[in-house]
Amino acid sequence: MATAFFRQRMLRLHHLSGSKRGLIPVRSLHCQAEVQAEDLDDNDAALQLKEGSKLAYRLYYNPAPYCHPLSLQTALSQRKDYEEEEPCQPTLTPCYWQQGNTYSIISSRRLCSTTNALLDLAFNESPETESQARSSPIPSEVRFDARAFLKCRPEYLHMSLNLTQRPPATPFAKSQSLLHKVTVLKGSMKPSDVCSLIWELSCVDQDKTALVRSDKRFAMLLRYSVENLQLYSLCQLLEVLQAFVWLDMPSAHSVLALYESELSDRAGQMTLHQLLFAADLWRCMGKWSSQFSKSLYASVPSYLGQMNAPELVQLLYIMGERRLCPTHLIKPLEQLLMRHLHELHPEEVGTVCLGLFKSQTSISEGAVMQIVDKAQSFVENMSDFGLVNVMKYLRFRHLYHKGWLEAMGVEVPKRAHRMGIQGLMHMSLACSALHYRNDDILLGVAERIPSLVSHCRIKDSCKLLWAFGTLGFLPVKSPSLYPSLTEELRKCKAQFHQYPEHLLTGLLGLAFVSIFPEDLIALALSSEFVNRALKTTQLELKKDLYTLDGAVELELPDWTGPRLGPKLKEEVSDMLWKFVESDVCQKQEVVEAEACLKDLLGGEEFVRKRMILPHMRSIDLEVHLDSKGQPIPVMPPCIAAPEETSTKSQTPYSWGKMNIGLSLTDDLVAQLLNTKSTKPTPNSEPAPIHRVEPDEGEKLFTNGLVLTDELTEMLTKSRLSKEGNGPVKLAIQVSNRNHYCYHSDQLLGLHAMKRRHLKLAGYKVIELYHWEWFPLLRKSKTEKLAYLHCKVFSQ
Repeated sequence: MATAFFRQRMLRLHHLSGSKRGLIPVRSLHCQAEVQAEDLDDNDAALQLKEGSKLAYRLYYNPAPYCHPLSLQTALSQRKDYEEEEPCQPTLTPCYWQQGNTYSIISSRRLCSTTNALLDLAFNESPETESQARSSPIPSEVRFDARAFLKCRPEYLHMSLNLTQRPPATPFAKSQSLLHKVTVLKGSMKPSDVCSLIWELSCVDQDKTALVRSDKRFAMLLRYSVENLQLYSLCQLLEVLQAFVWLDMPSAHSVLALYESELSDRAGQMTLHQLLFAADLWRCMGKWSSQFSKSLYASVPSYLGQMNAPELVQLLYIMGERRLCPTHLIKPLEQLLMRHLHELHPEEVGTVCLGLFKSQTSISEGAVMQIVDKAQSFVENMSDFGLVNVMKYLRFRHLYHKGWLEAMGVEVPKRAHRMGIQGLMHMSLACSALHYRNDDILLGVAERIPSLVSHCRIKDSCKLLWAFGTLGFLPVKSPSLYPSLTEELRKCKAQFHQYPEHLLTGLLGLAFVSIFPEDLIALALSSEFVNRALKTTQLELKKDLYTLDGAVELELPDWTGPRLGPKLKEEVSDMLWKFVESDVCQKQEVVEAEACLKDLLGGEEFVRKRMILPHMRSIDLEVHLDSKGQPIPVMPPCIAAPEETSTKSQTPYSWGKMNIGLSLTDDLVAQLLNTKSTKPTPNSEPAPIHRVEPDEGEKLFTNGLVLTDELTEMLTKSRLSKEGNGPVKLAIQVSNRNHYCYHSDQLLGLHAMKRRHLKLAGYKVIELYHWEWFPLLRKSKTEKLAYLHCKVFSQ
């Protein structure tokens, strides 16, 4: 076997020595040749690139703990450069959902160097090291090969290293004789001698590589190898790098920087396959190699005409591992991807999605949908790892793909029992980011998690709690889910002092479903933890602390544990109000709702636009009614509004005219609105994927009763009971699509919690549904007032 291995190696080396630019490549295990491919078709239409929204904070992701192939475990065990997670965009909602909405909440955690953004409450993660991972071994049935796509085509042999095929092992005694040879030859060794010695030493048994690396004679050999690097051929340089992979050279070893510099200087002489092969070797060693990456990206444009499907997939994989795709390459790579999309195998599609996700590359929405269409066409043949990668990219691009998500509703329950904890976490997180609630998916994941909870890192547990809480998955549906994850948080208490954002993420997710583990809350609100959280350099955690503190105040009235200080709460409240005052309060739908309410109720003193619950980060239109249903002025929070203070408006809709007309029944309201139910149902057909424009919904009043003056007069009849115990405080919300799970009447976790808190604070919530109110912005004042009256006085 060994003889055949080296014979093949020598034959390929001999072939390479005669290679010229443009020839068909034949590569040894360590050498590359040129590739010839057809030029790009100039007639291919370029897809329009759409820039993503400006984002204010990022998530971080690490695939290693749930895709440990057995063959890669040793090769990657010490690669700390690649254990850090790449920045991933936050769990935003699709941009087309945000059109025509009212107000939103500001970013929960914002990178200090970025601008404000209207985002759903979520979280940001800082890079973590391997020390955060739990020591429990990963079950063999949940290990996946992140490089499985390399088995799809033989072409990958020319541009990547097959980590499953180590060179035939040589006895350790032979390595000692080789090292002794180093001391004999000393400085007289030629580059070929150095390469040969390093290669033969790399063939030692895998468990003996540490002994070779620690030998002083090996250090001497490395020193000799870098004395005359300029004399090495490209094949020799690549051969040495490949040997370093088998020797498990530490990614921070100083000798690697010298080899990287030399290869970077020669990038202009390298073929496309050689460039990709070298980049793959750096990745296998776990070294970021930023200098070589720049050289690689600078060379890619000249090779675009030679790129076929394998080269493109490998390049996207490398870009993903480098966490970067240069802006000037996005459009040409998108064109190539669309050209070769029909050729891709299932695992290659998964790799493309992962590469785009890790490199934070925003290709056009149309291109993304075509990629997911392709994935859906062979979804049953994709690995679990591939499915998760597609979901990650949909999460990053904030796109809802109905067919794919429905397919996940079928596939995930069947596969959940064999998936790893991080795959399940990312699947759940993507669903919550897309506001897609599918109980089949959630139940499948929830049933699997308790058996894997011992393998959770703290970020996994907390993100799962966040995802399930956001989607309103109640504890009764899976009694063991929340207790098992919460208990896991308790085991990780010590780590929360280093990563406070994780604890706040998990506790807020629990609070969404009214679960309050008092010991963990006491930790999160303790002065020591708060001080540490506020010192976090990259994350803004004040708002998260404020939200948690406000939830404790309202939902745990007997709480005697620590609370935030008044100074900090005042600071955060002022910060939040400055934002909503300059942004949310200025939105057209909010401004018009406020103006119409003032007109309807009789003056501006009857409507107050404010943050009733500052810790919920959003505004409401506050209205007070007396026991007879008449409006009374809304005074500032610190001044009690006297019940008898009711002012009659001089407007045409004055309260003196409200005692005539027909009773406003539910049937009449339904007739007027030409609908039987104003709320969507989960089984309704979802809207197509597009941006929601203000004129959608023009048909709301096109077929109902004509709103004549007489009918308008009738509508002003109050339905509030004339008997009551005191004033009624109304919190009128101009709702927003992002308050609900997609095409559902299920409120998202934060907004469900806000409704609970408003009721606990003594308010009655009135919602102006966006699908009803937004189309009215183009309607007449009479129609707006009629709608508002139905809402306010039908309680």
